[in-house]
Amino acid sequence: MRLADFILRDMETILVQWETFAATLLPAAVDMKSLALRDHAQQILQAVAKDLSTAQTREAQAEKSMGRAPILIGAPETGAQTHALLRARGGFDINQLAAEYRALRASVLRLWMDECQPEAPHPDDVIRFNEAIDQALAESVGYFSAQVDQARNLLLGMLGHDMRSPLQTIVMTAQYLAALNAGEQVSVAASRLIRSGARMQALLNDMLDFNRTRLGLGINIAPTDADLEKLLADELDQLRAAHPDRQIDLAVEGDCRGVWDGRRLQQLLGNLVLNAIKYGAPDAPVRVVVIGEERNVRFEVRNQGPVIDQTTLHRIFDPLQRGLHHEDSYNADGNLGLGLYIAREIAKAHGGEIEARSDEAETAFAVRLPRLQ
Repeated sequence: MRLADFILRDMETILVQWETFAATLLPAAVDMKSLALRDHAQQILQAVAKDLSTAQTREAQAEKSMGRAPILIGAPETGAQTHALLRARGGFDINQLAAEYRALRASVLRLWMDECQPEAPHPDDVIRFNEAIDQALAESVGYFSAQVDQARNLLLGMLGHDMRSPLQTIVMTAQYLAALNAGEQVSVAASRLIRSGARMQALLNDMLDFNRTRLGLGINIAPTDADLEKLLADELDQLRAAHPDRQIDLAVEGDCRGVWDGRRLQQLLGNLVLNAIKYGAPDAPVRVVVIGEERNVRFEVRNQGPVIDQTTLHRIFDPLQRGLHHEDSYNADGNLGLGLYIAREIAKAHGGEIEARSDEAETAFAVRLPRLQ
């Protein structure tokens, strides 16, 4: 008997084994009824049987064996995709999801081979069946991962939002204590709280911005008429105060007025300058050069220091990346590895772009901002 015919004929027997195995996947399956345990298994098996009965080229066969079968644009979700979505929402983990397919593969082939006795099973059916299961598994894993990522980002977004109020209370209380002038010990402790609160607020803002972009919302901006020269000068004054041992120069040429979100552009510049301070030569100045053009305003943050290799340069704006000689995504300096990524997203939100270059002479990050969006 051909495998497609066997699957359709013995569907209930196969589903019973699927359900029995799914019930062992604890704790997610502990309170699940039969319908939930069998979730979309019949549709997956029907799709597999249909695939086995459909002629295919060698090229299509190879693609499907690697989980890359073509999916029509606008087509509804497959049974495997919907199954993954519901399993993710039901509390299954990705290992349990994969185990379901592993058990399904084994049980179907075992039952079918027993049915084929004493004749040998058709070898092409075995190959085609494994390809179809691999394709279904790839579809399920892709959807499962996307669902888990979205749930995690939503959770982090809500957590970050809810943390803002207590953090603001801590900072305001510390500022109140500092203003009391109740003695040196109180003032020093209050200042320490204020600095720590500011660092936590920066980390929190980075996390919330990152989550917005991962959820497809982009960086939130509120453009108004602004003078980029004044905005950048004010930000550099604060950076000089925070890093009195570093020289930070500003050179401006041309008209620097436009319609932008000034606070966001200060954040962009701050991220680039802090990156230059951290990874550039400590005895060389960080230079910010601003040039007003007819339609755009450009600025560059330049520093001297080790050359960034091309491999690192190509992924330097990727999230959760670190600079040279850093492997962790976070360390005690309060850096999540999101600064350059957020800088790029701010530029994109303004219709602009950011690029990086590095050679023996200097490393530079160049930003182009349209005057009007």
